[in-house]
Amino acid sequence: MIIQIEILDCGIVIAMLRINCPVCSTETKDQFYHDKFRSYYFCHYCELIFVPSQYFLSETEEKSRYDLHENNLNDPGYRKFLSRMLNPMKDRIKIADKGLDFGSGPTPVLAAMFTELGYEIDIYDHFYANNPSALTKEYDFIVCTEVVEHLHSPKATLDIVWAQLKPGGTVGIMTKISTGMDRFPTWHYKNDETHVSFFSKKTFECLANFWNAELEFIKNDVILFKKS
Repeated sequence: MIIQIEILDCGIVIAMLRINCPVCSTETKDQFYHDKFRSYYFCHYCELIFVPSQYFLSETEEKSRYDLHENNLNDPGYRKFLSRMLNPMKDRIKIADKGLDFGSGPTPVLAAMFTELGYEIDIYDHFYANNPSALTKEYDFIVCTEVVEHLHSPKATLDIVWAQLKPGGTVGIMTKISTGMDRFPTWHYKNDETHVSFFSKKTFECLANFWNAELEFIKNDVILFKKS
């Protein structure tokens, strides 16, 4: 983060915050929106919308929000929601494949659904399943459901996930996709203060280029990356 001082012709001194995009590292000073809680920046290269670090919640505050989630294994509505990831993923993997649910949350329902189908799957979550050994293995498939919007350093974190994937394997990401700046001020997804990174289709295309990955969009909120 850099604060640049500029002196206008009229003699007025202004300070502009220059900050690097946490996905592509492009420098930007475009604070395009500010609500009563925080500011939002737009990267013109990868089209990520992101919140600067000074607005991040503390770990204690963040966890307290997640503790309020009521995700139940026996909730048919929630299981149907997670099937948006489960179904396309199981069409692309074998029953002998081993997976990782990265960011499994307080109740790892998606991992349980894979287990019910006979898949072996590990879980990892910074707050609820902080098992570093899970991040030292290789996997045939990895799922990140409603995770990336919470990441403070999305590229650095997703690079770790990508490194764990075996050649030929698939990473599945589920998140609401940003449609750009025009609709953002009225988009409900920004109202959750734990949401700090808002990905567009262009953002995912940039990730695919960084990783030399095959990219596939499933419906409106499921994105698959296949490792060559």
